[in-house]
Amino acid sequence: MSDLSERLEGCYTGAVHDIMKGMGLKHFVLPPTITRLFEGPKLAGQIFTVTGRPTPEASAHETLMAWTGFLSKAPGGKIVVIQPHDMRLSFMGELSAETLKLKGVKGCVIDGAARDVQFIIDIEFPVWCTHSTPNDIVGDWMPDGFDVPIRIGEVEIEPGDWLLADKDGVVILPGARAEEIIGETETIINTENKVRTAILAGEDPQEAYLKYQKF
Repeated sequence: MSDLSERLEGCYTGAVHDIMKGMGLKHFVLPPTITRLFEGPKLAGQIFTVTGRPTPEASAHETLMAWTGFLSKAPGGKIVVIQPHDMRLSFMGELSAETLKLKGVKGCVIDGAARDVQFIIDIEFPVWCTHSTPNDIVGDWMPDGFDVPIRIGEVEIEPGDWLLADKDGVVILPGARAEEIIGETETIINTENKVRTAILAGEDPQEAYLKYQKF
Protein backbone atom coordinates (compact mmCIF):
# COMPACT_ATOMS: atom_id res chain seq x y z
CA MET A 1 0.00 0.00 0.00
CA SER A 2 2.81 2.42 0.84
CA ASP A 3 4.34 1.86 -2.60
CA LEU A 4 1.03 2.70 -4.28
CA SER A 5 0.73 5.83 -2.13
CA GLU A 6 4.20 6.94 -3.17
CA ARG A 7 3.43 6.31 -6.82
CA LEU A 8 0.16 8.25 -6.57
CA GLU A 9 1.99 11.12 -4.86
CA GLY A 10 4.29 11.22 -7.88
CA CYS A 11 1.28 11.96 -10.10
CA TYR A 12 -0.78 15.14 -10.38
CA THR A 13 -4.54 15.59 -10.47
CA GLY A 14 -4.68 16.87 -14.06
CA ALA A 15 -3.01 13.74 -15.42
CA VAL A 16 -5.12 11.44 -13.23
CA HIS A 17 -8.23 13.26 -14.42
CA ASP A 18 -7.30 12.76 -18.07
CA ILE A 19 -6.71 9.05 -17.59
CA MET A 20 -9.96 8.51 -15.70
CA LYS A 21 -11.92 10.54 -18.23
CA GLY A 22 -10.37 8.48 -21.02
CA MET A 23 -11.50 5.32 -19.22
CA GLY A 24 -15.07 6.57 -19.34
CA LEU A 25 -15.28 7.25 -15.61
CA LYS A 26 -17.44 10.15 -14.41
CA HIS A 27 -17.96 12.18 -11.24
CA PHE A 28 -14.57 11.73 -9.57
CA VAL A 29 -13.50 15.37 -8.94
CA LEU A 30 -14.59 16.89 -5.64
CA PRO A 31 -16.34 20.30 -5.74
CA PRO A 32 -14.02 23.30 -6.28
CA THR A 33 -15.27 24.76 -2.99
CA ILE A 34 -12.99 22.22 -1.25
CA THR A 35 -9.54 23.80 -1.24
CA ARG A 36 -6.30 23.42 0.68
CA LEU A 37 -6.16 25.27 3.99
CA PHE A 38 -2.54 26.29 3.43
CA GLU A 39 0.24 25.85 0.90
CA GLY A 40 2.02 22.55 1.22
CA PRO A 41 2.75 19.19 -0.39
CA LYS A 42 0.30 16.96 -2.22
CA LEU A 43 -1.96 14.63 -0.28
CA ALA A 44 -2.14 11.07 -1.59
CA GLY A 45 -3.38 7.84 -0.08
CA GLN A 46 -6.26 5.56 0.75
CA ILE A 47 -9.43 6.95 2.31
CA PHE A 48 -11.10 6.48 5.71
CA THR A 49 -14.58 8.00 5.57
CA VAL A 50 -16.58 9.69 8.32
CA THR A 51 -20.19 10.81 8.13
CA GLY A 52 -22.51 12.48 10.59
CA ARG A 53 -25.42 14.85 11.09
CA PRO A 54 -26.57 17.73 13.30
CA THR A 55 -27.82 16.45 16.67
CA PRO A 56 -28.96 19.48 18.68
CA GLU A 57 -30.55 17.16 21.24
CA ALA A 58 -27.17 15.60 22.15
CA SER A 59 -25.34 16.64 25.29
CA ALA A 60 -21.81 18.01 25.23
CA HIS A 61 -20.59 14.74 26.79
CA GLU A 62 -22.33 12.58 24.18
CA THR A 63 -20.90 14.69 21.38
CA LEU A 64 -17.35 14.55 22.68
CA MET A 65 -17.53 10.82 23.40
CA ALA A 66 -18.59 10.22 19.80
CA TRP A 67 -15.93 12.56 18.39
CA THR A 68 -13.09 11.12 20.46
CA GLY A 69 -14.34 7.69 19.41
CA PHE A 70 -13.76 8.75 15.82
CA LEU A 71 -10.25 9.95 16.66
CA SER A 72 -9.56 6.55 18.23
CA LYS A 73 -10.79 4.70 15.13
CA ALA A 74 -8.97 6.77 12.48
CA PRO A 75 -6.19 4.53 11.11
CA GLY A 76 -2.65 5.73 10.57
CA GLY A 77 -1.49 5.89 6.96
CA LYS A 78 -4.91 6.87 5.61
CA ILE A 79 -6.66 10.13 4.72
CA VAL A 80 -9.78 11.07 6.68
CA VAL A 81 -12.62 12.26 4.41
CA ILE A 82 -15.58 13.79 6.26
CA GLN A 83 -19.12 14.35 5.00
CA PRO A 84 -20.74 16.19 7.93
CA HIS A 85 -23.95 17.28 6.18
CA ASP A 86 -23.48 20.61 7.95
CA MET A 87 -21.87 23.89 6.85
CA ARG A 88 -22.33 25.75 10.15
CA LEU A 89 -19.72 24.02 12.26
CA SER A 90 -16.03 23.13 12.24
CA PHE A 91 -14.94 19.51 11.85
CA MET A 92 -11.21 19.82 12.38
CA GLY A 93 -9.40 21.87 15.00
CA GLU A 94 -6.31 22.05 17.16
CA LEU A 95 -6.54 18.93 19.33
CA SER A 96 -8.09 16.78 16.63
CA ALA A 97 -5.40 17.70 14.08
CA GLU A 98 -2.66 17.08 16.63
CA THR A 99 -4.15 13.70 17.57
CA LEU A 100 -4.55 12.54 13.97
CA LYS A 101 -1.06 13.65 13.03
CA LEU A 102 0.45 11.79 15.99
CA LYS A 103 -1.46 8.66 14.89
CA GLY A 104 0.08 8.91 11.43
CA VAL A 105 -3.06 9.99 9.59
CA LYS A 106 -1.87 11.65 6.37
CA GLY A 107 -4.41 14.47 6.24
CA CYS A 108 -8.07 15.39 6.21
CA VAL A 109 -10.56 16.43 3.51
CA ILE A 110 -13.85 17.95 4.67
CA ASP A 111 -17.01 18.93 2.85
CA GLY A 112 -17.29 21.62 5.48
CA ALA A 113 -15.27 23.85 7.76
CA ALA A 114 -12.16 23.76 9.92
CA ARG A 115 -10.99 26.02 12.75
CA ASP A 116 -7.82 26.77 14.75
CA VAL A 117 -6.35 27.38 11.34
CA GLN A 118 -3.07 28.89 12.47
CA PHE A 119 -2.37 25.92 14.73
CA ILE A 120 -3.09 23.49 11.91
CA ILE A 121 -0.72 25.47 9.71
CA ASP A 122 1.95 25.49 12.44
CA ILE A 123 1.89 21.69 12.82
CA GLU A 124 1.65 21.25 9.02
CA PHE A 125 -1.28 18.83 9.12
CA PRO A 126 -2.73 18.78 5.58
CA VAL A 127 -6.38 19.88 5.48
CA TRP A 128 -8.65 20.54 2.51
CA CYS A 129 -11.99 22.15 3.41
CA THR A 130 -14.64 24.61 2.21
CA HIS A 131 -14.12 27.40 4.76
CA SER A 132 -13.20 28.16 8.36
CA THR A 133 -15.35 29.07 11.34
CA PRO A 134 -14.86 29.18 15.12
CA ASN A 135 -18.14 27.29 15.65
CA ASP A 136 -17.55 23.85 17.17
CA ILE A 137 -19.60 20.65 17.22
CA VAL A 138 -20.10 20.34 20.99
CA GLY A 139 -23.74 19.65 21.75
CA ASP A 140 -24.67 20.12 18.12
CA TRP A 141 -23.31 17.30 15.88
CA MET A 142 -22.27 13.66 16.07
CA PRO A 143 -20.62 11.20 13.70
CA ASP A 144 -22.84 8.27 12.73
CA GLY A 145 -20.70 6.23 10.36
CA PHE A 146 -17.06 5.24 9.82
CA ASP A 147 -15.49 3.69 6.74
CA VAL A 148 -18.87 3.65 4.97
CA PRO A 149 -19.93 4.95 1.54
CA ILE A 150 -20.38 8.73 1.41
CA ARG A 151 -21.20 11.28 -1.27
CA ILE A 152 -19.54 14.68 -1.74
CA GLY A 153 -21.03 16.74 -4.54
CA GLU A 154 -21.50 14.30 -7.43
CA VAL A 155 -18.76 11.97 -6.20
CA GLU A 156 -19.62 8.62 -4.60
CA ILE A 157 -16.79 7.57 -2.28
CA GLU A 158 -16.39 3.99 -1.09
CA PRO A 159 -14.18 2.51 1.63
CA GLY A 160 -10.91 1.50 0.00
CA ASP A 161 -10.96 4.31 -2.56
CA TRP A 162 -7.89 6.48 -3.07
CA LEU A 163 -7.44 10.24 -3.09
CA LEU A 164 -5.00 12.68 -4.66
CA ALA A 165 -5.14 16.38 -3.77
CA ASP A 166 -2.92 19.17 -5.03
CA LYS A 167 -3.21 22.84 -6.00
CA ASP A 168 -5.70 22.00 -8.75
CA GLY A 169 -8.16 20.17 -6.52
CA VAL A 170 -9.07 16.69 -5.29
CA VAL A 171 -9.70 13.53 -7.32
CA ILE A 172 -11.05 10.21 -6.06
CA LEU A 173 -9.80 6.93 -7.54
CA PRO A 174 -11.99 3.82 -7.17
CA GLY A 175 -10.11 1.27 -5.09
CA ALA A 176 -10.61 -1.58 -7.56
CA ARG A 177 -8.97 0.39 -10.37
CA ALA A 178 -6.47 2.52 -8.45
CA GLU A 179 -3.36 0.60 -9.49
CA GLU A 180 -4.47 0.58 -13.14
CA ILE A 181 -5.17 4.32 -13.07
CA ILE A 182 -1.86 5.11 -11.41
CA GLY A 183 0.05 2.98 -13.91
CA GLU A 184 -1.63 4.68 -16.87
CA THR A 185 -1.01 8.09 -15.30
CA GLU A 186 2.70 7.34 -14.90
CA THR A 187 2.83 6.42 -18.59
CA ILE A 188 1.11 9.62 -19.69
CA ILE A 189 3.39 11.75 -17.50
CA ASN A 190 6.42 10.11 -19.14
CA THR A 191 4.98 10.92 -22.58
CA GLU A 192 4.29 14.52 -21.56
CA ASN A 193 7.91 14.82 -20.49
CA LYS A 194 9.00 13.72 -23.97
CA VAL A 195 6.70 16.32 -25.55
CA ARG A 196 8.09 19.01 -23.26
CA THR A 197 11.67 18.04 -24.06
CA ALA A 198 10.94 18.13 -27.80
CA ILE A 199 9.33 21.57 -27.65
CA LEU A 200 12.10 23.00 -25.50
CA ALA A 201 14.57 21.65 -28.07
CA GLY A 202 12.80 23.70 -30.74
CA GLU A 203 10.37 21.19 -32.26
CA ASP A 204 7.09 22.61 -33.55
CA PRO A 205 4.34 21.93 -30.95
CA GLN A 206 1.96 20.46 -33.53
CA GLU A 207 4.69 18.14 -34.82
CA ALA A 208 5.45 17.11 -31.23
CA TYR A 209 1.77 16.38 -30.67
CA LEU A 210 1.53 14.30 -33.86
CA LYS A 211 4.64 12.34 -32.89
CA TYR A 212 3.56 11.53 -29.32
CA GLN A 213 -0.25 11.90 -29.58
CA LYS A 214 -0.25 13.86 -26.35
CA PHE A 215 -0.30 17.50 -25.36
